[in-house]
Amino acid sequence: MGKVAAGLVVFRRVAEKIEYLLLQTSYGIHHWTPPKGHVDPGESDIETAYRETVEEAGLQESDLKVFEDTKTTLNYEVKGKPKIVHYWLAELINPSAQVKLSHEHQDLRWLGLKEACELAGYADMQQVLVNYDNYLKKNN
Repeated sequence: MGKVAAGLVVFRRVAEKIEYLLLQTSYGIHHWTPPKGHVDPGESDIETAYRETVEEAGLQESDLKVFEDTKTTLNYEVKGKPKIVHYWLAELINPSAQVKLSHEHQDLRWLGLKEACELAGYADMQQVLVNYDNYLKKNN
């Protein structure tokens, strides 16, 4: 089995619009991604998603509402090794919460779906964003 990671696709509602949070890595090709990271031994996937969101974006569990029924799993290869990433959709429900970047990231943006997909770059990540956007439209 490959490495397993987990994270949250965080969004906020701004004047009838939905914006997604993407973080730009400070390493490698500086790609844009939701907060995510490797599952530690003894940790559940959702615990990892919360922990990584705190570590990478400074957003606490109490700042967020996670949609438990939105778990999405991506399978891909990194340097020839399989990697599995689990994501959940999470709404930023604390309007005063500020995103605080860790050393792992150098920039952050709140973006509409189209811009988020352009920045995310990878087809599978774009599909996750589109699926979550459709979910929100259906369940608004």
